[in-house]
Amino acid sequence: MGWYPEILNGSVRRVVATAQNGLEVMRLGGLETEAQPSEFRVVEREPMYRLRRYFADETADLARPPIVLVPPMMMSADVYDVTQEQGAVGVLHRMGLDPWVVDFGSPATEAGGWDRTLADHILAIDDIIDRVHAHTGRDVHLAGYSQGGMFCYQAAAYRQCRNIASLITFGAPVDTLAALPFGIPGDIAAPAADFLADHVFTRLSIAGWMARTGFQLLDPVKTAKSRLDFLRQLHDREALLPREQQRRFLATEGWVAWSGPAVAELLKQFVVHNRMMSGGFVIGDRMVTLAELTCPILAFVGEVDDIGQPVAVRGIRKAAPKAEIFESTLRAGHFGLVVGSHAASHTWPTTGEWVRWRDGLGPRPASVEEMSCVEQPADETGVSVSDRILHTGASIAEVGVGIARGVLDVTAQTVRGTRELSAEAARALPRLARLGQIQMQTTISMGRLLAEAGAKSPNAECFLFDDRAHTNAAVNTRIDNVVRGLIVSGIRPAARVGVLMETRPSALTAIAALSRLGAVAALLPPTEELAEAVRLSGVGTVICDPDNLAAAESLGIRVLVLGGGESRLLNTEPDSGTIDLEQIEPSEVRLPAWYQPNPGRANELAFILFGRSGGRMEAKRVTNYRWALSAFGTATAANLGRGDTVYSIAPLYHSSVLLATLGGAIAGGARIALSRGLDPERFEAEVHRYGVTVVAYTWTMMRELVDNPDFGLAGAHSIRLFVGSGMPVGLWQRTMKRFAPAQVLEFYASTEGAVVLANVSGAKPGSKGRPLPGSTPVRIAAFDPIAGTYLEDEHGLVRECGPGEVGLLLGQATSTESLNGAQRGVFAAGDAWVPTEHLFRRDGDGDYWMMDDRVTVVRAARGPVFNQPIVDALGRLDQVDVSLAYSVPIGTEELSAVAVRLLPGASLTAVDLADAFAELGSGQRPDLVHVRADIPISNSYRLRRTEIRTAGLPKPGPRSWYYDAETDKYRRLTRAMVTELTARGSAALTG
Repeated sequence: MGWYPEILNGSVRRVVATAQNGLEVMRLGGLETEAQPSEFRVVEREPMYRLRRYFADETADLARPPIVLVPPMMMSADVYDVTQEQGAVGVLHRMGLDPWVVDFGSPATEAGGWDRTLADHILAIDDIIDRVHAHTGRDVHLAGYSQGGMFCYQAAAYRQCRNIASLITFGAPVDTLAALPFGIPGDIAAPAADFLADHVFTRLSIAGWMARTGFQLLDPVKTAKSRLDFLRQLHDREALLPREQQRRFLATEGWVAWSGPAVAELLKQFVVHNRMMSGGFVIGDRMVTLAELTCPILAFVGEVDDIGQPVAVRGIRKAAPKAEIFESTLRAGHFGLVVGSHAASHTWPTTGEWVRWRDGLGPRPASVEEMSCVEQPADETGVSVSDRILHTGASIAEVGVGIARGVLDVTAQTVRGTRELSAEAARALPRLARLGQIQMQTTISMGRLLAEAGAKSPNAECFLFDDRAHTNAAVNTRIDNVVRGLIVSGIRPAARVGVLMETRPSALTAIAALSRLGAVAALLPPTEELAEAVRLSGVGTVICDPDNLAAAESLGIRVLVLGGGESRLLNTEPDSGTIDLEQIEPSEVRLPAWYQPNPGRANELAFILFGRSGGRMEAKRVTNYRWALSAFGTATAANLGRGDTVYSIAPLYHSSVLLATLGGAIAGGARIALSRGLDPERFEAEVHRYGVTVVAYTWTMMRELVDNPDFGLAGAHSIRLFVGSGMPVGLWQRTMKRFAPAQVLEFYASTEGAVVLANVSGAKPGSKGRPLPGSTPVRIAAFDPIAGTYLEDEHGLVRECGPGEVGLLLGQATSTESLNGAQRGVFAAGDAWVPTEHLFRRDGDGDYWMMDDRVTVVRAARGPVFNQPIVDALGRLDQVDVSLAYSVPIGTEELSAVAVRLLPGASLTAVDLADAFAELGSGQRPDLVHVRADIPISNSYRLRRTEIRTAGLPKPGPRSWYYDAETDKYRRLTRAMVTELTARGSAALTG
C-alpha cells in the first residue's frame, strides 16, 4: 500500500497547481507567459488610425518589400502579433519583408469614434497606402483578414490599384449572399440585415464584449470545447503556455467596439445588396466596383471556415475578372487562418513567399494555385458537414448541429420559392393599393414621390452620374433651391415650361423642380423640329443648359439657364433677358404665400412629351395620374426594390425614360443611374461601377451592344432585366443570349390614357403581354383600318373582337382622364373608353400582340396588310438584324414592302422568306422584300420609314424579291417587274 502516498501527493500537487493557475487567471485574465510583443514605432497618427511600422530600426533598407496588414473592424491590430514567434509580423520580418500594421483603435476611446462610417475606414487605407509608398518609395502589398480583407478589396478598387503591388486576403468574403455564416439563407438574412441597418445600428453601436460574445455564439460548440480543454489542463502550466497568448487574445483582449454607422453601411451595401459582387458600392460619393481591380490577388481559403466560407471567398474570381487571382487553401477555421500553429506554418510563410515572388525575389509558392471559377449549387457553401466534424474531433454535439443544419438547408430550399413570392407581393401590394386610392383630386406627382423618399431614407442614394452618387437628401435640397429660382423668375403653378437639356443631374433636377412647383414640363427634343415642338406645347419659357443655350435663345422666348458645372461661360446675347438660375441665392428668396410644394393633382397636366405619327410631330399630354400609373406599374412588373440600380442610356426627353425608367425607379425605391449616352466601352464600365441590375432600352438600342464584335462585358454581370418598349423579336432573342441569364420586360403604354401592357414572363418574344394590375381594363374594338371606323353589332354598339381578330385597342376611361376626350356609348350605353393609336389582336392565352399603327396600315387592293407581323416573322430568322415594313404607293393603292438589314456575313434567300412567312396568310405577306446595307434610325433608336418610303419601289437585283401569289413563292425582282408595277400605278392614276 506504499503507493497511496505517491498517488495522494500527485493529486494534491494537481489540485494546488490548478488552484494557483486558476487564481492567476482570475486575477490577471490569464497565465503570465513573459512573452513580449514585437517592437514597433507609430509612424503616422491620424484621428482615424495609427500606422505601426514593425522593427522600424531594422527596416530602413529599401530592399525590403513593404506589406500593410489591415485588421477587421472588430479586432485589435494585435491580431497580427499575438506571439512574436508565430505571429504575422515576426514571421514576415524574418522572411525579409517590411511589415506595417493599421491600428484603427477602438471607437469607444477615439474622439468621434462612434460616428465612424465604412467609408472612413476605406479612405483611411487609401491615405495609408500613399504614406507607406512615400516612406519606402515602393509599391505596397496590401493584406487584410476577414472584414479587413474586404476593406483591402474596396480600397484597392477605390484607387484603381495605384501603388498596390498585390492584394492578399485571409478568409475575406466577397459573394456574401452566396454563403452566409453557417448556411443562413440569403433571402432571410438580407431582410433581417436591412432592418438592422435601418432601425438598430442607426441608434446602437457594438461594444467590444458584444462583438466577442457574438462571434463565440456563432460556434457555441467550439467555444465550449475550447473552454473545457483549458479547464482540463489548468493544472499543467507548461502545456497551456504555448497557446495562452492566443487564448487570451480570442477570449478577451482581441476585441474592439464597432461604430453603429459603419456596421449599418456594411450590412446595407455588402449583405443586403451584395455590392462586392454586383458593383456600385459607394465610398464617399464615388461609385466603386471590384471589376476595376487589376493587381494580382492571393486569397487564403479556410476549408472549414464557417464565417468566411469558401464559396463567399472565391466570389472574387467573378467580381474581379481583369485581375490575376490565386488561392491558397488550408484546413483551418476562420481564426485559425491568422492565429495559431496553422497560420505560423502555412499562412504567413506562404504570404512571405508570395510577396517575394511578386517582387521578383523568389519562386512562386508551392501552396499557391490559380483560382478557378467553379460553379457550385446554390445550397453548397464549400464547407462540408464531414469537414466540420473532422475539424472539431467528431464531437457528438457538433454532429447533431451539422445534421440540424442539413435539415434546415432542405427546408430552406423547399420554402424559398414561397418566400420569394411573398417578398414580391410585399413590395407590389402597397404600390397597387396606392394606385387604387388615387382619385381626381389626389395629390400625386414626381416631386411628391421624391420628397417622400427623402423623408423616409435621406441618406440612401437617389441617382448616380459620372461615377458620383447623389443622396435623396442632397437631391431634394437641390430641387428646392431650383424651385426658389423658378419662383423668382416668375414661374407659377400650371405654367408650361420647356426643358431643353442634355442628360445630366441638372436636367433631372429641372424636371423635378417644375413638378414640385406644380408647373408643366415640356421635354423638348434637341432636333431640327425644336421650334415646332415649342409651338405644339405652347411653352413661354425654356430651361436649358449651357450646351443648348444658343438653340434656346433662337426660339425668341424667355430662357433660364441651369447647371453645366462650376466653371462655365454663358455666351448670351446682350439684352437677351436670359436668366442664370445658378446666380440666384436660394436663401435670399422669400417664398410667396401661394407656394405649396408638390400641389399636383392626379387629373392635372404634368408633362408634355413628343412623338411622331404618320410622319408628323405630335405633342402627347401626360397627367400626374398617367405618370404615376406607369411609375408604379413599372416598379411592380419589374419587381424593383432598394437593391436595384436602373440604368438609363436613352435621353431624358424620350417618353419611356420619363414614364418607365425614372418613374419606376422612383416608385420602387431603386437607384437611378444616368449615362451620357450609349457607348459600348462606357456601358461596360458603368454597368460594373454602378452595379446595374436593370437596363432601360428603347426600340433598337441594344443593337449597338449585342451586334458589336468589339463589345464584351468582362466577367459576371449584375444585370437581371432589360426594360423598355419596341425591341424587335430577333434583337430580343440575341439580347437574352448575350446577357444570359437576364430577361427582357417589354412594355406597351399609351402616352395619353391609362393603358399599360407588359410581357412580364418574357415567354413570348414580340408579345406586349397583358394589362398590369392597377392599370385600366382594355378591350379590342372591331375596326375597319381602311375606312377608319368602328364595326357595330345589331344593337348599334361597337363589337368587341374575338381571339385572333385585329381591332383597335381601347382603355376604359378613369376618373382622372377628363383631359383626354373619352368616347362614350362604345360597348354599352353610358360607358367611356379612350382609344389608342394602335391595332392589336389577343391570342388564345389572353396575351396582346400589336399589329400596326392605325395610320401606317398598308391599304392594299386585297385589303389591309399589317406591318408588325411581317417584321416579327423576319426577326425570327437568325441572319436578320432588323427589318422595317412600310407601304409603297402604286396609283390609288399601296403595296406592302419590307426592307431588311442582315447581320454581318449573312445571306437571305427566297426559301428563307418562304419559311419566315409560312405562318402568315397569303394576304398578309409582303409584296416586296429587299435587303439594304442600312436602315435610317432616329435619335431614340426607332427605325424611320419616311426616307425609305419616299424612295419608292426597291431597286431590282439579286437581293430584292416580289411575292408571286399564283405560285405562292418569292421570286427575284427584275427590272421588267419594276417597270410593270410603275406602269400599273401610272395607269391607275390616269384612269
